[in-house]
Amino acid sequence: MRTPEQLQQLATWLAGTDIGLLELRTPEGSLRLGRNSASPGEIVQLDARDDDGAPAPAIATAPSVGMFLHGHPLHPAALVRIGERVSMGQAVGLLQIGPLLLPVGAPQAGVVAAVRVAAGHTVGYGTALLELERIE
Repeated sequence: MRTPEQLQQLATWLAGTDIGLLELRTPEGSLRLGRNSASPGEIVQLDARDDDGAPAPAIATAPSVGMFLHGHPLHPAALVRIGERVSMGQAVGLLQIGPLLLPVGAPQAGVVAAVRVAAGHTVGYGTALLELERIE
């Protein structure tokens, strides 16, 4: 139960409630979703473990509908690259909504493992944008 579509659907449902933390346990592993303390309307993946108990990667998701950008339109460099260490809350991309550029923050400290969305693609609320390997 960890496809991007499933996580997006859970985040959407959770955002529409007053629930602060959702924990699901399945035979495949467990998943914890909660509200971002820095931005209470944003739902983030707090913890996930595979069936072998190893931490699953954290997922940075889109806080709104918009066009995902890897970096600022006026600067050619991406904000982060695969293999780069990031801290919790660090901007890992931008979401362009008309003229507004909304930063997408890392849900936790980690190492960028994968970028799931190409620059310039339109995304929906809760779309998985990047994967972060947890730093133990």
